[in-house]
Amino acid sequence: MPRRPKNTSRRSKALRSGRGQRAESFPTPQSSTALALEYNQLLSGLDAKVLVLNKFYMAVRVITARRAFILLTRETAEVIHTDDGSYANYDFSTWAELSELRKEFEPDDHDWVKTVRFDIAVPRIIRLVGYDKLPQQRVKLNRRNLFARDHNRCQYCGKHFHTSELSIDHVKPRTQNGPDTWENLVCACTSCNSRKGGRTPQQAHMKLIKEPIRPKRNPLISMRLNSERYASWKAFLDEAYWSVELK
Repeated sequence: MPRRPKNTSRRSKALRSGRGQRAESFPTPQSSTALALEYNQLLSGLDAKVLVLNKFYMAVRVITARRAFILLTRETAEVIHTDDGSYANYDFSTWAELSELRKEFEPDDHDWVKTVRFDIAVPRIIRLVGYDKLPQQRVKLNRRNLFARDHNRCQYCGKHFHTSELSIDHVKPRTQNGPDTWENLVCACTSCNSRKGGRTPQQAHMKLIKEPIRPKRNPLISMRLNSERYASWKAFLDEAYWSVELK
């Protein structure tokens, strides 16, 4: 593992202070489109998702790249980069230097954050070097996780909707003592929810497209695993990776 420098690098200070983001005070009309595109790319990079591991390499949460870079510059975290089944650990300064090579040879494999003096690749995974708490075993039941579990799909008609067009339906209605549980809550479009009313699916002559269950892992993480960009997360999220007996 590369040794961390004792003094914080200028790059770290620039990123912490916010001076690293490019800005033009008075763009010309010809440059406005290019600046808008660059600004959108900057925001996209800072909003990219990063998997966080504890000191034991166990996944604990997902954060934005913006938050990840703060942890890296404070030297409370390090980058974990996977390649062909193995992984390497890098401090912020080393990762910034490696980013120059990655920008030249594999620019499309990363999200990027631009600063005044250099571009830096957004790491997919970071490790908190002093955090030893174990990850939560139960997925929180909230609106965001419920919509993610059901993929923004009405569980009665099967159609996909924007979040604003979906509601949460109690399979067994509250009026019939239906509980607030993963197994009794589903996404429903306003039309199907209105049609069902305060009845069970059987009473309303409606059928669920699948049985609602409690997810084993955070549904938002599961959705990102379908993207090749986040393939490196799989090794750290596979339960067998941590529970298999070592011989």
